[in-house]
Amino acid sequence: MDGKALGERVRAGVAREVAALGRSIGLATVLVGEDPASTIYVRRKEEACVEAGIETFHHELAVDAAEEELLDLVLELNQDERVTGILTQLPLPPQMDEDKVIAAIDPLKDVDGFHPTNAGFLLLGRPTLAPATPSGVMELLRAYEVELEGANAVVIGRSNIVGKPMALLLLAEHASVTICHSRTRDLPAFVRAADVVVAAVGRARMVTREMVKPGATVVDVGINRIDGKVVGDVAEDAREVAGLLSPVPGGVGPMTIAMLLKNTVKAARYQSRTLAFPGR
Repeated sequence: MDGKALGERVRAGVAREVAALGRSIGLATVLVGEDPASTIYVRRKEEACVEAGIETFHHELAVDAAEEELLDLVLELNQDERVTGILTQLPLPPQMDEDKVIAAIDPLKDVDGFHPTNAGFLLLGRPTLAPATPSGVMELLRAYEVELEGANAVVIGRSNIVGKPMALLLLAEHASVTICHSRTRDLPAFVRAADVVVAAVGRARMVTREMVKPGATVVDVGINRIDGKVVGDVAEDAREVAGLLSPVPGGVGPMTIAMLLKNTVKAARYQSRTLAFPGR
């Protein structure tokens, strides 16, 4: 499953939509501290925005900044009409309450899809701004025409960022969904029964060839580093039995950035009222 090629097509579509909107769109990125991985992620997102014609506004705070300083910045960005999307790079340092910061973002500018309002609409089956990584997985499954209605789907991981929203998006397509995690008893038995597996637990190569049902679709969301090499949650030998398998790197990663851009455009449409936001 070539996420790189599909991501490029999605980004090209976003660029066309931005050009057709006839108004400026701006994404504000907020980075607290100087974590190398976070810095790289933010830079890649900004580069993708520029390529699509989306203006970027980058803000950096010191790693020891007070929570109030970040909340003040978020409030300022909420009120800035040039900013149509706000992305606060996670994780935040320990002196900051991530839930409090996420809740402070205007739901209509919440391009990460983490705000309780957007999470609630997703739970109700009325997705607004859904998290980019699960949305990217769904885009991959649609592109490769994976039949989800009635399929047995297993999501390994229960985070608010990937696992839980992933399960809800699969449910919306009428899959029968099981959420597994680090404490699941007999995980291999669940995975062997699955037509679709989404591995998002953050444990290198934990899904092995023996665990995969022949012909199953396996989407690897994991990003792990071993001896300087990036590997996923799915072992390389799983490709011998899987019908479809997303690679790491080159699978879900490019789709995450592409769907973030789509969310940025969607957020702008909510704010301009060319797209109706529930309850507004």
